[in-house]
Amino acid sequence: MRFSLRPLIARCALAAALPLAAAAAFTLSTAATSTVAHAQQMPAGAKQPGEFPRVKLTAGMFVIDAAVAANDADREQGLMYRTTLAPNEGMLFVFGENAVHCFWMKNTLIPLSIAFMRADGTITDIDEMDAETTNNHCPRNNGVYALEMSKGFFSSKGIKPGMKIQGLPQP
Repeated sequence: MRFSLRPLIARCALAAALPLAAAAAFTLSTAATSTVAHAQQMPAGAKQPGEFPRVKLTAGMFVIDAAVAANDADREQGLMYRTTLAPNEGMLFVFGENAVHCFWMKNTLIPLSIAFMRADGTITDIDEMDAETTNNHCPRNNGVYALEMSKGFFSSKGIKPGMKIQGLPQP
């Protein structure tokens, strides 16, 4: 009796491929659900990104579109729950007192860079912050502003401590 192994091999390959395809579909579905879940975690009463006042800042030749967080509730929320930032978009934190203002990244889904500034806009410190961590990021110097941008923004633009940010609102 003669038989061919091709149908058997094809059936085995199909049988092996189906679980892999199902696993891949589950993984993609889970990733999409996870992304949606992150986007849906914004608590009731939290501001949507477009609801923050905005200001145009300049750092050398670079223009920055910054949302402004100038009160306790806005500073507490900051960039939490956001999943993206436009290339030159960030958030400016304005404080009423010249002090050391520390930050952390709890519920912040994207990695950020932060520049701490004095009242005259001079950058005193820059730090890199990983997403969803509770490490404290504190400047070594007192200041009244902090500007969060996508991670690596300041270094990629050559912006360093000692340089000034222009267009800051009054604290």
